[in-house]
Amino acid sequence: MKKALCEVAVLVCCMPFLPAGAWAAEGVFTWANPAMVQEVTSGARTEANAAWWGFNGEDVTDSLQAAINAGAKRLIVPYTGQEWIVRPITLVGGQEIVFEPGVVIRAKKGEFKGGGDSLFTAKGVKDLSLLGYGATFKMNKPDYQGGDYKKAEWRMTLDLSSCTNVTVAGLRMESSGGDGIYLGAKDADHPYCENITIRDVVCVDHHRQGISVISAVNLLVENCVFSGTKGTAPQAGIDFEPNGPQERLANCVVRRCQFDNNAGAGIAVYLNAMKDGKPEPISILFEDCVARGNGEEGMVVGALTPDGPKGTIEFKNCTAEAVRRPAAQVYDKSAEGASVKFTHCSFKAGTDDTGREAVPVIFGIRRTKDPVSFGGVEFEDCHVYAATDQPAVRVIRRQEAQTITGIKGTLYVHDAQEPMLDMPEGLAFPDLKLVRAE
Repeated sequence: MKKALCEVAVLVCCMPFLPAGAWAAEGVFTWANPAMVQEVTSGARTEANAAWWGFNGEDVTDSLQAAINAGAKRLIVPYTGQEWIVRPITLVGGQEIVFEPGVVIRAKKGEFKGGGDSLFTAKGVKDLSLLGYGATFKMNKPDYQGGDYKKAEWRMTLDLSSCTNVTVAGLRMESSGGDGIYLGAKDADHPYCENITIRDVVCVDHHRQGISVISAVNLLVENCVFSGTKGTAPQAGIDFEPNGPQERLANCVVRRCQFDNNAGAGIAVYLNAMKDGKPEPISILFEDCVARGNGEEGMVVGALTPDGPKGTIEFKNCTAEAVRRPAAQVYDKSAEGASVKFTHCSFKAGTDDTGREAVPVIFGIRRTKDPVSFGGVEFEDCHVYAATDQPAVRVIRRQEAQTITGIKGTLYVHDAQEPMLDMPEGLAFPDLKLVRAE
């Protein structure tokens, strides 16, 4: 393996960066290094360098796509001193792509006119790794928000649908016309992504979400940053939001991640579509995460209907500080649905434009009719930091017939004056303890 890597390095260093493949008279591409390309396409060489297909500072799409399609098990995208300007690129399976430090893959100006045109797309792909410590994927969000483009929210930086065994590590993704990363489904027989690892990734300045998790089984998002989302709702750092009951959210773990300065919530779980079809149980864990400075909630869970999924949603050792909304909110969650638990978490509300602080924790029923019963929320040794003129916790409902039950645990309250709990008359929560912190 070391010998093969050395051969690749020598060949690249000794080879000038020639223009990207040009159309020959007979209508076939001629590549910068046709001998090496032939070795890759014949299977004689399993490691390749994208520069063998050529490099053109104006548009390198055809060369890079051909390099990906050639079938090398490992493909290096080298630093050339210039951005790799591309139109939409399609990824294949059975491949590791390594983007060298300093590489910038840039969406070509004036392209990506289709509402779903993404920088990189993989559909039904298996065994794919995208490694790019020090590399950047970059799109042109202001263009897509302007009058020359049809409005859309699906121009992703990385679009993965019904993919299996995918690792994305070290990359910085900026300024898409949709999500930094999208995990969804395209295949009715496999309506979810499976065995996905996203590690050490930064997603910043996207139009809709930092990352959307539509359908995933065995997902790990670790040591990542999702910030600066602004453009179209929900504008969250991360949003778990399936499109239908057939989709899955099982064994999804988000660990040691930051969700900062997004126009919407830092962390959002919205499950309204997972109903009327006997959805599979869900399991989502947020651990050691921080959500600060977001325009709406720090963390929010909503729309778990009575016929929605069972299972668990847990926040463990997480910190939430919001701007104009609660640090944590659970709403319209049926007592029959998946349980929501906060363990060793800290909640601090921010201030709105008038300087007034929000209530740190809110739960209850926001809609007038459904669900008629709310419940199944637990707080274990959590800390709430409230303004002196605000309660620590507020309970909401729209009509007296709506019941709120199964609320339990302990919240240690800092700073707030009495009453620490603001709730409608006739409600009582004997298993919920609010303790004034010393």
